[in-house]
Amino acid sequence: MREWFTIDRLDPETWCISEYRHWEETHCYLLNGERRSLLIDTGLGIADISAPVGRLASGPVTAAATHIHWDHIGGHRYFPDFTAHEAELGWLNGEFPLPIEAIREMVLDRCDPPEDFDITQYEMFQGRPTRLLADGDTIDLGGRIITALHTPGHSPGHLCFWEPERGYLFTGDLVYKDMLLAYYPSTDPQAYLASLEKVAALPAKRVFPAHHALTVEPDLPARMRDAFRQLDAEGRLHHGTGKLDYGDWGVWL
Repeated sequence: MREWFTIDRLDPETWCISEYRHWEETHCYLLNGERRSLLIDTGLGIADISAPVGRLASGPVTAAATHIHWDHIGGHRYFPDFTAHEAELGWLNGEFPLPIEAIREMVLDRCDPPEDFDITQYEMFQGRPTRLLADGDTIDLGGRIITALHTPGHSPGHLCFWEPERGYLFTGDLVYKDMLLAYYPSTDPQAYLASLEKVAALPAKRVFPAHHALTVEPDLPARMRDAFRQLDAEGRLHHGTGKLDYGDWGVWL
């Protein structure tokens, strides 16, 4: 039977768990410390991500959502200790602005699911976080300190995670190689620019996105920031501008 998850070891204490059998190619990241582990995002929930995490984690696992979209919190049901940003608490309590039927359609879109997957049983995760993360909050794993950065734009409570000691930047849906989605009513193009300003200023050595190619150059956040700055100067940084192609990435406003 084909495995749902693809696992890549990024360094001796860091793993990437990917869902390449769905078109979104979601990446989740397991960061091991001396006392506990942090799982950044949990994927679509089509398969049980706790199985590979259980084999790889160095201690108790906290799940950290970059944001409350179904493709990032699908496996949260396996991790009762989880974090989120206050701005998206409502989405964890029945207030997500899409019906479950629409979400199920997107889950199955261009997907090669396991044979035993039943889309009629698929639900968007709901729950109460054990901790709310605000901008600048830290997570101590023991020998590894991870800083949460509030980076709205793609969603109101979007978070990136920054590890200064290693120069690792985990960007969620703020930065990746492909078409950035900034046209939904819950997105904010101006906030997106402010968030790009924040992460582009960091001395990142490696950038780890939540989707598609893992080969993201450290200068990509700055290139995106410069493009957003130009759009803003031209008065085009708003919903309705349409799709814009910048070569190895694009944005849909």
